[in-house]
Amino acid sequence: MEPIHRADRNPGNPLPRRGLLRYLASAAAALGLVSTTSAAGQQTSAHPPSSGFPSRLEDLPRLRTYRARRSSSADPSGGNADFIPIEPGATATILETPGPGTITHIWFTIASDEAYHLKKLVLRAYWDGEKEPSVEVPVGDFFGLTLGEYFSYQSALTSVASIQALNAYFPMPFAKSARITITNQGKVRTSSFYYNIDYITLPELASGLGYFHAQYRQAAPCTGWTDDWKENSDDLVDKKKNLTGDGNYVFLEAQGKGNFIGVTHGVIQNQDGWFGEGDEMIYVDNDPGLSILGTGTEDYYNGAWNFGGQPFAYLHHGAPYIVNFERVGGRYCLYRWHTESPIAFQNSIQVTIEHGHANHRSDSFYSTAFWYQTEPHLKFPALPAVETRIPKTFQVGGPGPAPVPHND
Repeated sequence: MEPIHRADRNPGNPLPRRGLLRYLASAAAALGLVSTTSAAGQQTSAHPPSSGFPSRLEDLPRLRTYRARRSSSADPSGGNADFIPIEPGATATILETPGPGTITHIWFTIASDEAYHLKKLVLRAYWDGEKEPSVEVPVGDFFGLTLGEYFSYQSALTSVASIQALNAYFPMPFAKSARITITNQGKVRTSSFYYNIDYITLPELASGLGYFHAQYRQAAPCTGWTDDWKENSDDLVDKKKNLTGDGNYVFLEAQGKGNFIGVTHGVIQNQDGWFGEGDEMIYVDNDPGLSILGTGTEDYYNGAWNFGGQPFAYLHHGAPYIVNFERVGGRYCLYRWHTESPIAFQNSIQVTIEHGHANHRSDSFYSTAFWYQTEPHLKFPALPAVETRIPKTFQVGGPGPAPVPHND
């Protein structure tokens, strides 16, 4: 499929889009993804229509021309049974609509007696009649609950409200059609699945928009290169350095043209000590070597000094869930949104992170990458078997902690 586009740009009839979508379009223009030709024949940055959902308070009075719609589990009889059950092995279609349009908000809350149902219910989304999904993620991971447990937090794009209310605000444009499904891969009936999917319908879409994608991956456990946790930190750092990214954990590999916008990341510690010191290493297009090299895991998530063991949640970055800090069985849920400057790629991107210094640790990682791109996209790796998605600790060797110096 080609990039989503509209036939013309009539400034007298601008078309609405959600504020973040407007922001992403503006960023794309600033980064040279969208351009226009000036009267002098020179290429200049295109100015996107200023008619979408407001990104600033002064835009709130701007009148809109779209039609607001919702796909909901509301009881069609007018009663209060505002939910659907989902049997084991069954798939429920919770949105199916023609385009053009843009999904603006997804809300779920779930009643289930099955342990780790957040890992066993799978969310998929398909744009414009595609056969392979552009979104394929366990429900909890999509909303930042990457270890299958509920907690409340707020970010710019996802939040979990009191109690167990899952919200996502990613703009998801589609030209011809949108279909979203939920599959119960567990063994217990989901007794009550509540949902509201808010979207808008449009006569046509703005140019230069990519399709929303989200992909789940895991390494349980990662494969570290040492079990000798009695080494001192200087020996550990001197023994091995990583200049090529070999053995890194991979968040995303994509081909096409698009913007990487962020990741949710769960960690189970299989060893004592600080699990971080893994640098993000991102490869974009045909850049020789690394395009982006980081300074440590906590730094990528915009924290510092191993987070001090303290949970935090901000609009663009956070570690809202930290339990059993720096000990075997330690649990972390992390996120980073690149809304201030989506990482653009013209042909390809590979987003990776080390698991410990130069990949020396063997903890378990569970992640979801989020991005926009032109279609077609690379076929996703097979979703890991449901039983392997349940977070747990693994015996990976090593009698004690393996401290390494912080890079802050």
